[in-house]
Amino acid sequence: MGQSGNDDDTPVRSPDRDDATLLSLIAAGDQRAWKELVERHLGFVVAMAWRVIGNRQEAEDVAQETFIRLIKKAPNWETGTASLRAWLARVAINLAIDRKRAGRTVPLETESANEPSQPPPAIERRLDIERSVRTAMHQLPERQAAALALVHYEQFSGVEAADFLNISVEALESLLARGRRSLRAALSGKVHELLEGES
Repeated sequence: MGQSGNDDDTPVRSPDRDDATLLSLIAAGDQRAWKELVERHLGFVVAMAWRVIGNRQEAEDVAQETFIRLIKKAPNWETGTASLRAWLARVAINLAIDRKRAGRTVPLETESANEPSQPPPAIERRLDIERSVRTAMHQLPERQAAALALVHYEQFSGVEAADFLNISVEALESLLARGRRSLRAALSGKVHELLEGES
């Protein structure tokens, strides 16, 4: 009996296997296509959730729920509508907002567990600035944090970000403006350090 010669669980990748193709294969029960799709988008989904919710473990839980919803939707996925990346962003943001509002997150301090214990002074200064930015970002209202994450971190356009949040572009601009003002106020004492770090 002929065999493919690839009986392990390693995802089979091909530049021709775009998201729509993978979703079609997943709907037909192809487990390797599912693994490939998750590998392709997992980091992005976790990052989006983490920037809203402020905790890595919670963000990973959000990502898991996002992909559970995706595998249920795969058989009915309509090509030619929103991109998969857009759909994942929308679902992850909404789940993260719901979870944060429900008060299910743990303190931000747990996020520093993997940082070096005694980094060199220059690195420690940069880590301190990054922690300040991260803390300020996570203290923003959820939708402001989501808007900033979409536009500034993930480089989505204003039209795309507004669509993900189900708001108008004008409402998005208002969220961004308020978020930026809050960040500037929270980081006012760090401005000179940020400028020094760029020199």
